[in-house]
Amino acid sequence: MMLAIMDYTRTMTSLLCDLARFIWLLMHPRGALAAEKLFLRKQLAMYQERKLKPRRPDTAFRVALVLLSRLFDWKHALVVIKPQTLVRWHRQGFRLFWRWKSRPGRPPVPIELRRLIREMALSNPIWGEERIANELLLKLGIRVSPRTVRKYMPKRPGEQPCGDQRWSTFIRNHAAAVLACDFCVVVTATFRLLYVLVIIEHQTRRIVHCNVTTHPTAEWTRQQLREAIPSDHGYRFLIHDRDGIFSPQLDESITRMGLRVLRTPPRSPQANSFCERVIGTLRRECLDFMIPLTESHLRVVLKRWVAHYNQGRPHSSLGPGIPDPPSVLPVTPLKHRHLIPGDLMVVAHPVLGGLHHEYGLVPKVA
Repeated sequence: MMLAIMDYTRTMTSLLCDLARFIWLLMHPRGALAAEKLFLRKQLAMYQERKLKPRRPDTAFRVALVLLSRLFDWKHALVVIKPQTLVRWHRQGFRLFWRWKSRPGRPPVPIELRRLIREMALSNPIWGEERIANELLLKLGIRVSPRTVRKYMPKRPGEQPCGDQRWSTFIRNHAAAVLACDFCVVVTATFRLLYVLVIIEHQTRRIVHCNVTTHPTAEWTRQQLREAIPSDHGYRFLIHDRDGIFSPQLDESITRMGLRVLRTPPRSPQANSFCERVIGTLRRECLDFMIPLTESHLRVVLKRWVAHYNQGRPHSSLGPGIPDPPSVLPVTPLKHRHLIPGDLMVVAHPVLGGLHHEYGLVPKVA
């Protein structure tokens, strides 16, 4: 690529120099030009007598000879190359010219319109080329054929069906109505097994309820769901796995609460990914750093950690955001965004004995 650019630059420079030299010769008198022509022919004749082989003509030499040959009768002045060679150069030049002149296809639409088509296709994944073309025609007055719109639309992934919405869009549309629950096991200092039930809300990632028991049963789980879900709730679905604790009688009780039970497929924890992720976060950020002594001790630890999770821990999936944010959050200024206001100071509040910290701004003491 670099060599091609250098060759193109060298050719254009040589042609410009020849053009300037030709304009300069046009201003000379005809007698001086005839004398110069005879002078150059004498030197060329001497060159032919010695039978020296000339160097290979470059692109600039070929273009210059083709252009100059159209200004006079060149048949008697051509010495270095054969007439057939010059004619072949003429034909090659015409072929290149007409190849450039008759480029196939229609001219491309403006770059601004291409960007607009891509933006409309990405923002509205269920729209097709006809819908986008009609939108451009009726709303913006831009007449573009659907085939042209399809040409500039971004390519869809192979696994995504045409016209289907993204999974993230589906989750956002239904997250406010979805709850999920699951159990995890914790071992105490005396090697007792404790079972922790976690219920999470999909939209806000807020842990709605969390409790501990030594003997999880369907009746105990039903009572926990009654405590977690109010009577005037707006939820529609509850996701849980196929554990034996979730018996058919428990599912019937959940249905009477106004919820539809969604059982995950066998051996598919990713079907309940939000709740599984919360349990993983609970282990990585809390249970892996302490050993509960008793059931009441674990319940106190979970109560403090759940409060930190809901009210103080930032979540990247929320933008970032906090599931249950405080009433007042600091606003990032447009200027000096790396500086703390002079009348405020940063205060750290330890959580779980300093395992985590929550930071905030408070006024400075005078």
